Amino acid sequence: MTRRALTLLIALLALWAAPAGAQATCGDRAVMVEKLLNQYREVQMGAGLALGGARLLELWANCETGTWTILKTYPDGIACVMAVGQGWQGVGCKAGQPA
Repeated sequence: MTRRALTLLIALLALWAAPAGAQATCGDRAVMVEKLLNQYREVQMGAGLALGGARLLELWANCETGTWTILKTYPDGIACVMAVGQGWQGVGCKAGQPA
C-alpha cells in the first residue's frame, strides 16, 4: 500500500469512525501518546494533515496484538481518539513482529 493510499485510508476511517453524537476521548497529546505506547504498545504507523491542515490524523498500531487507534490532534495540542479496533494488518507489520 502506498503512503498516499494509507493517508487516504486514515482520513476515510476518521470520517466513518465515530457515529453521530458519539463522544470521543480527548486529552493532552503527550498523555494520549504515552498511553498508546506504554499501555497498548502501539507505535505510530502513519500520519497526515487533514484537509485544510488544521488537524493531524495518526494511525497507531501494535503488529503483535493487532490493536489499532486513530488519533486526531488539534493545533492546541489536544488529541482525540477517533476510532479503535483489532485485527490490524498493515504496512510495516510482518508475522511475529513485535510492535
